[in-house]
Amino acid sequence: MREEDAAAAAALEAACSREAWSERAFASAACDPNALYLVAEEDGGIVGCCGIWQSFEDGDICNVAVKESCRRRGIGESMLLELMRCAVRNGIRNFTLEVRSGNRAAVALYEKLGFIKEGVRKGFYSNPTEDALILWKRGGL
Repeated sequence: MREEDAAAAAALEAACSREAWSERAFASAACDPNALYLVAEEDGGIVGCCGIWQSFEDGDICNVAVKESCRRRGIGESMLLELMRCAVRNGIRNFTLEVRSGNRAAVALYEKLGFIKEGVRKGFYSNPTEDALILWKRGGL
């Protein structure tokens, strides 16, 4: 993701999430050496984004979003696989993420990619209040 993609990434996430990042937050992440963000483009527009923040050998995946009309086409899976491949090349061996417990499609995708539930944060999300599942994938790809 380039800094100039920040506005489109923020708009996409706002359409997909109740806890969306601002344009400024995406622009900052795009320039941060500890972060890697990818976007998926179609017909010149951004239809997906995802990011990872590195802390030693761990990577915290965040901001996974796919435009509603583009879901169920493998865009999210392709983005995440490429993100994890890039992360492994940068020394990341373990991946973690949080997801709303009720987001069944996302949970199914993460499980397909080898993530395992290791914890729950009760009432973590608001509007509506919902638990966060803490998922990990350890040992690289």
